[in-house]
Amino acid sequence: MWKVNAGRRSAYAADFLTRGVVAIGWRELGDYSLTAGKRELMADIARAYPLDTERQREVGGAQVWRFLSEVREGDRVITYDPADRRYHLGRIAGPPVYAPAAIEQLPVQRAVTWESSVSRDDLSQAARGKLGAILTLFRVADATAAEIEALAAHRRVPTAPAVDAAGEGDLDAASDPFAGLEDQALERIKDRLLALDWDQMQEMVAALLRALGYRTIVSPAGPDRGKDIIASRDGFGFEPPRIVVEVKHRRDTMGAPEIRAFLGGRHAEDRGLYVSTGGFTREAHFEAERAATVTHLMTLDGLARAVIDNYDRLDERGRALLPLVKLYWPA
Repeated sequence: MWKVNAGRRSAYAADFLTRGVVAIGWRELGDYSLTAGKRELMADIARAYPLDTERQREVGGAQVWRFLSEVREGDRVITYDPADRRYHLGRIAGPPVYAPAAIEQLPVQRAVTWESSVSRDDLSQAARGKLGAILTLFRVADATAAEIEALAAHRRVPTAPAVDAAGEGDLDAASDPFAGLEDQALERIKDRLLALDWDQMQEMVAALLRALGYRTIVSPAGPDRGKDIIASRDGFGFEPPRIVVEVKHRRDTMGAPEIRAFLGGRHAEDRGLYVSTGGFTREAHFEAERAATVTHLMTLDGLARAVIDNYDRLDERGRALLPLVKLYWPA
């Protein structure tokens, strides 16, 4: 089984899934899909990336060559979509093809038949760690692949999956152990946020609003008439803008009916914030975009990024819910 990352922060995961492909970059090489041999490829990489270190060229060239020659039709492949926190599983269905018009940043692609998916939340901590490797393309170790296949087939997964030995991908990544650290941190922060109870998640969102300069009123447990938090500058909702917040901390994806229910009864001058850790359907986004009340739909990914951006301003309650440490590293 291979894992192909969909660009930085998996930005092209939706393209992978809708187009039925996996793809890699190195676009300065031009059309390298029919490169005759690895020696020729490495020479081309040296010319296209003269400022890279020899180790960087070796690691990059190894990944490109694997994609061209080692990945075979019929091989299992996965990619990760942070929007729904799922690893999507399929089979390679075609040879390498140069298609810069499809995904400009990732010009060489291979057709994939996507078959199933597995939630990151269902994987063991060991498997999550192994799948967090920052290489564009790497072979998934056997124990982790077996766990994914079992979950995809709805089979029982052993409670203590085998520990994978360090693989070739781990050795390659060791050339720069801090590369991709930001992306890995983001996913772990999302794991921590998902582990919060519902009332803790509500308080986390309120703490974020306070970090942005608002005062908050958090609704007690029970019927809330479509609002969990009221945020305003004066703390009472008299001074505009008044932000009405709904928090849904569950796996279910929120659709257009939930957005319509939330918007019902809102004042035109209100601002709406709907937080759903399970994400939103396309119809839900359409509903929010055409609403008279300005409304922002925030996914788990958006919440995690907002918390990171404003963590220095979080109060003690917010930091207690999500303790983080800052690491400075040369850019």
